[in-house]
Amino acid sequence: MRVIRTAAAQLGPIQKAEDRDSVVARMIALMDEAKRQDADLIVYPELALTTFFPRWYHEDRAEADHWFEREMPGPATAPLFARAREHGMALSFGYAELTPEGRHFNTSILVDRDGTIVGKYRKVHLPGHDEFDPERSHQHLEKRYFEPGDLGFPVWRMLDGILGMCICNDRRWPETYRVMGLQGVEMVVLGFNTPSVNAQRNAEGIEERLFHHRLSVQAGAYQNGTWVVAVAKAGDEDGHHLTGGTLIVDPNGKIVAELPGEADGVIVHPCDLDETRFGKETIFDFARHRRIEHYGRITAQTGVVLPE
Repeated sequence: MRVIRTAAAQLGPIQKAEDRDSVVARMIALMDEAKRQDADLIVYPELALTTFFPRWYHEDRAEADHWFEREMPGPATAPLFARAREHGMALSFGYAELTPEGRHFNTSILVDRDGTIVGKYRKVHLPGHDEFDPERSHQHLEKRYFEPGDLGFPVWRMLDGILGMCICNDRRWPETYRVMGLQGVEMVVLGFNTPSVNAQRNAEGIEERLFHHRLSVQAGAYQNGTWVVAVAKAGDEDGHHLTGGTLIVDPNGKIVAELPGEADGVIVHPCDLDETRFGKETIFDFARHRRIEHYGRITAQTGVVLPE
């Protein structure tokens, strides 16, 4: 058995006026609770340090730069890294990254028990739009404030396993899991900030949003023989509601733990990485069963090409 006691640490809403120090204090409180439950790894949401700022339109994109981190760890996040080292706990969380070259990414990191940043992932599948859209019930301007990720979908050896990351909308795309699956991934950790209503179809509310969320992560886990840990930022942020749905899915696609409610909270589950072997060695033994000679269309085109 290769068991990682994994904590999924949901954050409740972060208001626009809330500063990073208070958010990090909340994250540390969740980490302390995870430690009381003997967690080895704690996973936080996408954009864990701030409100979901892409809902706010700025004519001048640079006006949003105060939401971005220029170094990691920085002064605000150093206490989080210090507490993780004290607990001997690995962690993953998302944040807005501003590089020294002035590039903007929606980013997550993997941090080992000693505080070393082992891996970095930048969100590939950016949803939404890049200009103000009066037809939408709310704005979702990730394409305005972020570039698509440029690091692909790597995996890393950590905690005696093979771990990968993705972020929010990435979880809806089967390519996300398959690229990591082809590298032997055994656990995918991801954070999300998902509005509870579809901005372009108001009839699609929270129940359907949560259905699609669970469907996506359960399918990704099952079809690639991997654990998936999906962690929400949830609740009402300045009048804009985000879904909960923090959960852990096993390599057979079953939800083995799910956190109720939309407040700060943590669930801990023992994830045995050896449970990934059955799927990887049988129905999803890629080396025996994949037929790549028929998959060329997947990378040869982006949009739909209709038959003549």
